[in-house]
Amino acid sequence: MFLYKKIIKNGYVIQNSQPEHAKQLEGLQRKVFPTLSNSEIMTAAHYLKHIQVFPEGQFVVLDGEKVIGMSSTMRYHLSYEPHTFLEISDNLWIEGTHEPNGDWLYGLDVGVDPDYRSQGIAREIYRARQEVARHFGLKGQITVGMMNGYGKVEDEFTVEEYFDKLMNRDLIDPTVSAQQKLGFKIISLITDYLDDPTCGNAGVLMTMEATHEV
Repeated sequence: MFLYKKIIKNGYVIQNSQPEHAKQLEGLQRKVFPTLSNSEIMTAAHYLKHIQVFPEGQFVVLDGEKVIGMSSTMRYHLSYEPHTFLEISDNLWIEGTHEPNGDWLYGLDVGVDPDYRSQGIAREIYRARQEVARHFGLKGQITVGMMNGYGKVEDEFTVEEYFDKLMNRDLIDPTVSAQQKLGFKIISLITDYLDDPTCGNAGVLMTMEATHEV
């Protein structure tokens, strides 16, 4: 088994999630994604299943014993077909969609406690995911970024128009643009990906090759 543990800035520790973190992970999900539909919030039971199905791909960032960051992933293939968050995650359980021989690492989420942001924690999480991709000889990471800036301009643009402006770099989105800076490349828009008005229910399919240094 590939185990990951690293001390990062300010003495925080990033490591693979353990069963004792499950309850805190659920709490952090609710704090990080306050407008996400309750049916799409991962619970402690979901996190326990993720650890069982693909332990190498689950991460926490710890300040002492406090969970301040998280990420859930699974192995998958690169598909350009439209899908929803619940479909791709097997209704959040990943047991039925994780592909043990999949050649990409599909990142289902990344979250950092709002009280700990702007410290490079998200970058460390993506870096750890790159290490997992390389260890297993995968092609890289897939993610579907939430256009979290859309809700503020929804009266001005449709989701499609907002996405086009993102593609043309005519605007900066707090999530998708940050992911681009880390090395993700935009592939396509996925409408009705999840139930969250902040991003107009849409997501941006992106990939990062395993050779890229985060």
